[in-house]
Amino acid sequence: MRNFTCVNDIGDLRQAVSEALAIKADRFSMQHLGRNKTLMMVFFNSSLRTRLSTQKAAMNLGMNVIVLDVNQGAWKLETERGVIMDGDKSEHLLEAIPVMGSYCDVIGVRSFARFESKEDDYGEKILQQFIRYSGRPVFSMEAATRHPLQSLADLITIEEHKLTERPKVVMTWAPHPKALPQAVPNSFAEWMCATDYDFVITHPEGYELDPEFTRGARIEYDQDKALQGADFVYAKNWAAYTDPNYGKILSRDRSWTVTAEKMALTNNAFFMHCLPVRRNMIVSDDVIESPRSLVIPEAANREISAQLVLKRILESL
Repeated sequence: MRNFTCVNDIGDLRQAVSEALAIKADRFSMQHLGRNKTLMMVFFNSSLRTRLSTQKAAMNLGMNVIVLDVNQGAWKLETERGVIMDGDKSEHLLEAIPVMGSYCDVIGVRSFARFESKEDDYGEKILQQFIRYSGRPVFSMEAATRHPLQSLADLITIEEHKLTERPKVVMTWAPHPKALPQAVPNSFAEWMCATDYDFVITHPEGYELDPEFTRGARIEYDQDKALQGADFVYAKNWAAYTDPNYGKILSRDRSWTVTAEKMALTNNAFFMHCLPVRRNMIVSDDVIESPRSLVIPEAANREISAQLVLKRILESL
């Protein structure tokens, strides 16, 4: 595997999960792969789980790790071609990227949607420049449209906890005070649609995601109806995708918050969320603290998903 940006890059999902569980059982058995290899993690946006889990995964494999926070201690970077750089940005990404590549063997990039241009966001402008100009294998640590490391961890978590071969998995929109990118819901939908699960997406009208990611899912605008019989409930907010409302908040309807009453409609479902989560907006305290909450095991599996991806990239070097 050269680059990792979406579900198609990982290949057969059953094989990937089996490999991930083997890694989880013995995390330090492949340190020879990373010996004298360096991972550079480039952050254009904040991170907690992604930064810690990916660094830990690289260390498990014997790698050296360099972490660059572009917004702290680095020159401000220009990303647009053809601009006269007479402002506060001192370096262009087109020089910065190959320089970064010269110091490492693998690059991870985290760069969110900006909601300034739908075309730029969905063209993955920054991630694609790293792939094109770094000369190194590149993996996404969350991009404008996808968060594949999270989705792989989600899949591993579901496989570890499912009680039936074909569980019903429901991704529900929930309210949030800020406009959030579609990367996590896009990616979760894309990965779930690649499985044989019974996958349902529920959200208010106007919050339809790009069909590229949801093709094969059932869309249900009645949350209560969607939750009936669910085995897993994955809550997430996202801003509107469709024009002319791209990047906008259309609703803060608190009736969409995942509460104990909502979970009572399910088949004693497990609750999932990628974190960080706004308590009593996205989910009530009693649900996230219940024995059926998987948010901590799910976060712990971020180390495993990152290690699987890094292992495969190192094997290809």
